[in-house]
Amino acid sequence: MQDASWYSRFAKASARFCGRPRVFTVAVGLIVLWLVTGPLFGFSDTWQLVINTSTTIITFLMVFLIQNTQNRDTEAVQIKLDELIRATQGAHNALLDLEDIEDKKLDAFRSRYRALAAAARADLDHGNEDTGTPDP
Repeated sequence: MQDASWYSRFAKASARFCGRPRVFTVAVGLIVLWLVTGPLFGFSDTWQLVINTSTTIITFLMVFLIQNTQNRDTEAVQIKLDELIRATQGAHNALLDLEDIEDKKLDAFRSRYRALAAAARADLDHGNEDTGTPDP
């Protein structure tokens, strides 16, 4: 984690912090407090504007933090999957980095694996095993 940028460290820490039950409870408490103060302020436009503006700003900022964290996690998972494919004898190395290929090629791979799945289900229906290894 030493090589991560300040933003990556901040985004990860913020997402982790904001995802805790205590933070959710505080947010619910703030909304209840806002509701309770409604009669005090006569349910005025300013009273409504406070919650609308606050939630909009928080949501806007959280989208970027969560998206950064999600992107990093997804990339890490993809790299780990690529390593498992690379390290598995008999696996198709053409599947490495599959998330970056064009849609038509991705659809072709998907069709091929759907056909394999259908064949495996048919084997199960006939009492055969559904295990196998990729073609050499």
